[in-house]
Amino acid sequence: MASTSDRWNLGWRVAQLVAVPIARLLMGTRVAGLANVPSTGPFIVVPNHFSDVDPVLVGVSVWKARRFPHFLAKESIFRVPVIGWFMRATNMVPVLRGKRGGADPLAAARALLAADGGIVLYPEGTLTRDPDLWPMRGKTGAARLALQTGAPVIPCSHWGDQKIAPRWQHKVRFFPRTTVDVVFGDPVDLSEWLDGPLVGASINAATDAIMAAITSLAEQQRGETAPAERWDPVAHVQSEFGRENTTGTVGSD
Repeated sequence: MASTSDRWNLGWRVAQLVAVPIARLLMGTRVAGLANVPSTGPFIVVPNHFSDVDPVLVGVSVWKARRFPHFLAKESIFRVPVIGWFMRATNMVPVLRGKRGGADPLAAARALLAADGGIVLYPEGTLTRDPDLWPMRGKTGAARLALQTGAPVIPCSHWGDQKIAPRWQHKVRFFPRTTVDVVFGDPVDLSEWLDGPLVGASINAATDAIMAAITSLAEQQRGETAPAERWDPVAHVQSEFGRENTTGTVGSD
């Protein structure tokens, strides 16, 4: 692990000696495409997201590539005893959701990439709302970070961990032990937008390219075809709101 941010400290020793062995004991992983994770230098891994155990699964998989996985995570997690210490000790990046005037999470991520570190960033921002667990419409953070830094974007798809922790259910099923398939794809080609101005159109187009790459990997894994249009949570909420207005369940102005 040659990057300047990939340095052993107590936090990573705890991961090596405790967290990773426990994760491997509780669930198996079959990982393909490890060669697509750069052995040195910065990178941004962008996985699909449909289970609460996804970060553990993806973190262990990046670890197999002999790189340290740095996640963007909710700031509130950093205040949890023990877990918060571990997050800080391993240079995870806190995200202040819904707040203005706080630290820019992308600034911390850019600094880590400038030190040749690797970021794991969920472009959907939360668990997918798609009924069949396909990747939904992405947010622009991953594309913005990639276009600002030039770091390669590595799409990642996994399938099987919904059997361990089904979406939105507060229960985990480690037994019988489940083996999950993980694949890292070729870097997403963002060259079309790298040299142009960082404006909404280019950021949105790069975001679509990233989500298309993740979805393509998921299709190959599942042996199925994803919906022609990705689930859009904003449009869905607006649609539901409109239906509620027509039935009189929500008051009008």
